[in-house]
Amino acid sequence: MTTELIPIVGPQARKSLLTIQKATVKKQLLYAEFTEQLDLQAKPRPFTMQSAELVHPDLERCFAHLVPHFCLLTEQLDEHAEYDTPAGYWPMPGEPLPVHFDSYGVTGLIIGAKNGVTLMGFRQLESGKVLNMTGQYVSFAETSEEFEESDAWHYQHTDELQGAVEVTLEEVEAALRGKCSEAGRQLDMFVQEKEVEMGERVEEQPTKKRKARRNTATTANAAE
Repeated sequence: MTTELIPIVGPQARKSLLTIQKATVKKQLLYAEFTEQLDLQAKPRPFTMQSAELVHPDLERCFAHLVPHFCLLTEQLDEHAEYDTPAGYWPMPGEPLPVHFDSYGVTGLIIGAKNGVTLMGFRQLESGKVLNMTGQYVSFAETSEEFEESDAWHYQHTDELQGAVEVTLEEVEAALRGKCSEAGRQLDMFVQEKEVEMGERVEEQPTKKRKARRNTATTANAAE
């Protein structure tokens, strides 16, 4: 009796509940830490996965849309400064990032246990070196009116950041289930040999006998 193993993630996996805890993209490869449940009653099982295929451009665009928030949370750019773009600091919907974001990038995010996010990224310095940075933690939990009116720090664009993070997590889950760049798919370079099932009779192929080669030099010497 044989039991078919069900893949946890991937195109052939049945729908399950994935909870992303951390996701990073470096050199177009996805690294993710997450838990998986086959149903809500099942105990979450932790997994770590390193993709071997290039991520889909949709996931790269999601990380790019987090860059404006990352620059504010790391206090690298001033939202109210003058920028030579139609929309000022923020990019136009559906358009590439403005030039003032060219030196910045988001490489990953960490999801907090209490519904929040921490962005990770970098700044390319004029010297050519890369400065890695981590943004301030932003909570998505509802806040009271007293907190809103207090002097405690509160990110003004929390709702927009939460929406961008949710879209990014959807793309991360799609990547874990098999969505990737067509350019990153590995080709079958070798023909797989036919597998032999247990109990199947294998007939040996008869080997051809090689004829002995006549040593002309020895024959000639014997004739002399």
